[in-house]
Amino acid sequence: MQKEKKLAILGGVPVRKKSFPLFPVLGQAEKKAVLRVLKKGRLSTFIASPGKYFLGGEKIREFENKFSKYHKIKYAVVFNSATAALHAAVVACGVKPLKEVIVTPYTFTSTATSVLMANAIPVFADISPETFNINPHEIEKNISPLTQAIIPVHLFGYPADMDEIMKIAKKYKLKVIEDCAQAPGAVYKKRLVGTIGDCGIFSFTENKNITSGEGGMLITNNIKIANIAQLMRNHGEAIVAGQPRTYRSTILGWNYRMTELDAAVGIEQFKKLDKFNNTRIKLVNYVSKKLSDIDGLSFPKVLKNMKHVYYVLPIKYNERKIGISRDLFIKALNAEGIPFGAGYVKPLYFTPIYHENRPIIYKFYKGKAKYNPGLCPIAEILHKKELILTMICRPTATLKDMDDVVRAVRKIINCKHLLKNLK
Repeated sequence: MQKEKKLAILGGVPVRKKSFPLFPVLGQAEKKAVLRVLKKGRLSTFIASPGKYFLGGEKIREFENKFSKYHKIKYAVVFNSATAALHAAVVACGVKPLKEVIVTPYTFTSTATSVLMANAIPVFADISPETFNINPHEIEKNISPLTQAIIPVHLFGYPADMDEIMKIAKKYKLKVIEDCAQAPGAVYKKRLVGTIGDCGIFSFTENKNITSGEGGMLITNNIKIANIAQLMRNHGEAIVAGQPRTYRSTILGWNYRMTELDAAVGIEQFKKLDKFNNTRIKLVNYVSKKLSDIDGLSFPKVLKNMKHVYYVLPIKYNERKIGISRDLFIKALNAEGIPFGAGYVKPLYFTPIYHENRPIIYKFYKGKAKYNPGLCPIAEILHKKELILTMICRPTATLKDMDDVVRAVRKIINCKHLLKNLK
């Protein structure tokens, strides 16, 4: 076998030797925006005193205003992280200590730990094998007299089944907090995600579709939720217009404030959101079309009136049809210079915080939340055997870069018989 056609994992020449384009994509607009803030010398401008700066500086309020207008929603509250925004959302939605919030196990840790931060209890409901999002039927099965809210996650950039989730929420009088951290600009039946539930949460960490470095946003049409979120962000102090600062906190608050520098970057990135998302969609569509004939690789199916914004490209992998294990396939693909991962996160209920390192709140909990293996079989099998994913379908990658992905996958499929004896 010629070396250039030999699999890289077996000593051959890899399909790709150079790295994929750097991310995030930061240009002159972001640099100039930061310099303008530095020249003004006002890096935060937040104060816990009466007046407009209780709600932050000029860039903070500009970022919030642009975000609310884009979503056609009344209120936007920016935070220093999406985790902080989720914590504020749980409290602002009225979830009480020792009550329950239903969440997906297949998500970043803070979707669930934000519930613990409010001294409430996360209850995990299994996911759909097609969308990877929380399954509404599993939500309803897990509702108890202690349930007060649901946090659906629009995982990987694809909207959860919000019609069914909202029906369940209405039936049982539950609040809905949309975790849109991976899905800014995604659309569910002509509605932007984050505008359907009681509030929506977004993330701006540097690996997300747009970034401010670190940051998060809460959006809502409910003034009470917005006001409580603003209080929690700024030390919990009750500020009354026209009266001096009293240093009285009516709720437990934190310093969850974003800086003017972060907001300046966020504003410039936000202007590019739709452009960036369209690039992701174009790249994913190209790869999926080129590899659609491979039996054993299943690409996302985007339903009518939906918009998937592909924070990552998730692909279901069928070991039986492909003929080699998923983990070996990923090792071979990585050796060819194509960064893919096996699985996503281990279902969250496996982590120690739900077992030997439980928060003290569990000593007082009277409910029946379970965290045992086998609790969410769909999430577990996806993690162990069926899901592969990559983050490389994003700006500033090109179709030529995607050709390398296609070549590497086909190279492995065509030579898979050489891997059968490889551990």
